[in-house]
Amino acid sequence: MKKKSFAVIGAGRFGTSVALSLTKMGHDVLVIDSDEKKIQELSDRVTHAVQADTTNEHVLKTLGITNFDAVVVAIGTSLQASVLTSIILKELGAKYILSKAQTDLHGKLLEKIGVNRVIFPERDMGLRIARSLSSTNILDFIEFSPDYSVTEFIAPLKMHGKTLGGLHLRAKHGVNVIAIRSGEKINISPLADDIIRKGDLLIVIGENRVLEKFIKE
Repeated sequence: MKKKSFAVIGAGRFGTSVALSLTKMGHDVLVIDSDEKKIQELSDRVTHAVQADTTNEHVLKTLGITNFDAVVVAIGTSLQASVLTSIILKELGAKYILSKAQTDLHGKLLEKIGVNRVIFPERDMGLRIARSLSSTNILDFIEFSPDYSVTEFIAPLKMHGKTLGGLHLRAKHGVNVIAIRSGEKINISPLADDIIRKGDLLIVIGENRVLEKFIKE
């Protein structure tokens, strides 16, 4: 894995979680927050931690913000600070900006600014949990765009003993199986004559509306 550099602005629960996770993956992480106490708590857990006001363009320039592979704007307490910081990052030419939104209006403002990705952590996690609870077969559901997702689920009884091709999942349901996990073995890019067995885990990709319907059947 290639080592990358990330800047995380905002050391709340979400920002801290992202920063520590990226650090554990071996990446260089700079955390920026206006709260000195939060910075002190993180100073020995990430690569760098700086107390600063990111609504000040000069501050971001001094920190060399455009040198990072990506910047995560995780400011959760002030919509104004979040939007202004995102605007400055965009104007400075940050390579990739991911901004956290609290509300739909906040998200729309960030999209108009032109950030690369807007996320709603609380809403997205709630949706993910709701989907996992609504079906006992679903193990995980990862939304990677507004329209498409990858989900993994335990093959139901009606699929046992049948070949992947015989199920006609793409033609009948509009979903594609991208991998099958049988115990400790993972079959990447399975073939049409691969047989689905009891306990197999299917990893499929498709449109969100199609996946929801498929999973309920």
